[in-house]
Amino acid sequence: MREVLVYHVDAFTNQRFGGNPAGVVPDATGLTDDDMQNIARELNLSETAFLTPDQRRGDYRIRYFTPKSEIDFCGHATVGASWVLATEYGWKTRVSGISFHTNVGVVAVEWVFNQEGDVDNVFMRQVAPRVRNTEVSPEEIAGIVGINVSDIESNYPIRLGYTGNWHLLVPVASRAAIDAAQPHLTELAEMNAKQQAVTTHLFTFSQEGEPYDIYTRDFGPAVGIPEDPVTGAANGALAGYLVLEGILNSEQRHSLRIAQGDSMGRPGMVFVDIVPGDSPEIRVGGAAVITVTGQLQLD
Repeated sequence: MREVLVYHVDAFTNQRFGGNPAGVVPDATGLTDDDMQNIARELNLSETAFLTPDQRRGDYRIRYFTPKSEIDFCGHATVGASWVLATEYGWKTRVSGISFHTNVGVVAVEWVFNQEGDVDNVFMRQVAPRVRNTEVSPEEIAGIVGINVSDIESNYPIRLGYTGNWHLLVPVASRAAIDAAQPHLTELAEMNAKQQAVTTHLFTFSQEGEPYDIYTRDFGPAVGIPEDPVTGAANGALAGYLVLEGILNSEQRHSLRIAQGDSMGRPGMVFVDIVPGDSPEIRVGGAAVITVTGQLQLD
């Protein structure tokens, strides 16, 4: 019998039982693909991150599994894994950050410290953003996600956005409409699979006085996630879309606060920095809280 150390980490929050829970296996050395898929299924969280130390580089290979399948990138599980390494493995006292080698390239992570020297937030530099057109009409997407077609914000285009995974980005006129969405999950899974999108991401800009800049919800039934509470990958793709589509000035630096998870009773906050350049640099960050540590037993 083998024992595997597993952490349960709530990401994009500083409150236990908020944000998005991720599984983290800090040392996946010797685990097979089937082992990792079985562990992810057993934990039954939206994603579990599996880390394998790379002795040559001094950093880590990281892989991500939903209960259904492997995916190329996951933002909140990266935040969770970074938090575990910084706080439980002493990395915060050695270096200011670390690099993860993912299926889509290197994701560099930096720790941000408070005045007491504790980790306050972690920020990951996602891979270069991309967008592409989609043939999905406002009428079709409105019907599938369960909102009125009049709730689609016509001033902004529906696009597929990417900073590691493709996400279908859908502009919505109000938070109320997003909260009222009741997606038809089977149809949505079929549409996402056809678009090669991991999730469908609804977003709206804040109204005056709200403590965030953008509000979102995210649905991923094609990869076994009916709804994901707070998403780093999808919100990173959204940030890239905003500058690549000219909604935000690509020559200026932007700092965004993106609220998500309220509709699921797991509110969280994603901080996004957009740094101008030949290709915009998307930095996505937030806090995390470790809620469970345990030994998972394998045959």
